[in-house]
Amino acid sequence: MNLTIDGYNICYKITGQGEKTVVILQGWGTSLSVYDSVAADLSDGCRVIQFDLPGFGDSDEPREAWNVDAYADFFCKLMKELQVEKATLIGHSYGGRIIIKLANRGNLPFEIERIVLIDSAGIVAPKTFRQKCRIRRYKMLKKLFDHRIVYALFPELVDDWKSRQGSADYRNATPMMRKCMVMAVNEDLTHLLPGISQDTLLIWGDLDTATPIRDAKIMEEMIPHAGLVVLEGTGHYSFLEKPAQFRNIIRSYFGIGAVK
Repeated sequence: MNLTIDGYNICYKITGQGEKTVVILQGWGTSLSVYDSVAADLSDGCRVIQFDLPGFGDSDEPREAWNVDAYADFFCKLMKELQVEKATLIGHSYGGRIIIKLANRGNLPFEIERIVLIDSAGIVAPKTFRQKCRIRRYKMLKKLFDHRIVYALFPELVDDWKSRQGSADYRNATPMMRKCMVMAVNEDLTHLLPGISQDTLLIWGDLDTATPIRDAKIMEEMIPHAGLVVLEGTGHYSFLEKPAQFRNIIRSYFGIGAVK
């Protein structure tokens, strides 16, 4: 299904039934279908909303670079459009960033009942000396390669170097979404964690390299009402790597009985 918000075509779907509503906020660069299994785990006890953020999946790309607050603003408009007044929010990776921002706002047009953060982003670790040197070298080379004369002399060399910079998510993103991503990954939300008053379940893969397990432990310590469940042997998509274990955890948290 599709709806229009501020002129943006937004892809979404609603499954399941029940008195409680759950909304899934996706990770960076994914489409809503990645979370079909999560929705299926809850659909016999809850009404589940999935959607593609602007610039993700089949939804329109932002016309200007959005930071996390801009995505949080959009989410509030989505909830109003769908007439959702109360919901539990599930956020994976980048979706967790948006939820952390939302939970610290005092004038939301809806109530956040509970929160589930899966391998959530939001914590920026201090740069090591090696990382600082690598960043400094990158900036020097970028300044050199951005020079028109240098590019005219060595176009293939410059294009090859640029194609190998950044993470896979960054390389695969459009120029506009790259700007959005840079703003997100450079914003540390650690100071906002104590402001989350809702009961919060943290689900994490101990082998996650994108948002390492140390981030989960920081969140567990700093969020007042948080509990951590670790899915051993899984990475950044822990819910897909151990689906049966994840299903048991999430259904227990929502008070849904055994699968029939």
